[in-house]
Amino acid sequence: MQVTRPEGHPGTLYIVATPIGNLEDLSLRAGKVLERVAVIAAEDTRHSGRLLQHLGISKPLIALHDHNERDKARGVLERLLEGADVALVSDAGTPLISDPGYVLVREARAAGIRVSPIPGPCALVAGLSAAGLPTDRFLFAGFLPAKRAGRQSVLDELRKEVATLVFYESPHRIMNTVADIVDVMGPQREIVLGRELTKTFETFYSGPAADVHAALHEDTHGSRGEFVVMVRGAEKAEAGLMAGALDVDRLLTLLMPELPLKKVARLASELSGLSKNELYQRALELRNSED
Repeated sequence: MQVTRPEGHPGTLYIVATPIGNLEDLSLRAGKVLERVAVIAAEDTRHSGRLLQHLGISKPLIALHDHNERDKARGVLERLLEGADVALVSDAGTPLISDPGYVLVREARAAGIRVSPIPGPCALVAGLSAAGLPTDRFLFAGFLPAKRAGRQSVLDELRKEVATLVFYESPHRIMNTVADIVDVMGPQREIVLGRELTKTFETFYSGPAADVHAALHEDTHGSRGEFVVMVRGAEKAEAGLMAGALDVDRLLTLLMPELPLKKVARLASELSGLSKNELYQRALELRNSED
């Protein structure tokens, strides 16, 4: 049964979380809402159509994704203002969490339309709950840039963040992303990868970044499936290189006469767990100060 309110009473926009893998994770409330609304705005109508078929629900679907959201939002708002209830779903998990919906929700709230969350699966929360990393404070940064330079730049900006860091990553970039974490944040930085969460081949990789990178390389399934990448935040005492500058400077000063700067930075990174890139820059500063 769908609900359409009398004229002058707008409908409700429901933000419905859907399974990230295991279909049994859909809540009873979410199922009832999907059955009751007049229309469903979906990131991928084919993907959501299969979910609805599994549930035995037949509803009109509107495609609303990153490339058409601004155009499609107006039509959805008109339906809501006419009194129809609408559900927003993404391909998997909670809409708006690295998924479309921001424009629609902003415009609906601006128009005085009720926006109601129907909570449920979310990959970042699922990953954090089982990772064994601090969860009292975390920073979700979505997907890292696809190109190495941009990815390393973002990681460098976050290197001193004391909160647990959470990213999403695709299978074809996961090896490069972990390698960049090793280079930028140091080989000893603790990370946890959650692969294929809630699915048949759910796997967690955890430990120092360099060890996790090696484990991925050795696992024939290591680059398959979607990943949640979780990185332990910087220790407060190590949040900046200068916090331990005297010891680090002495280490760099002793190594520089014996080795090229790149090798100095790599060896110092392995010994200290600090970023190879920043150690290289610090070594340059020390060398230039001696000239």
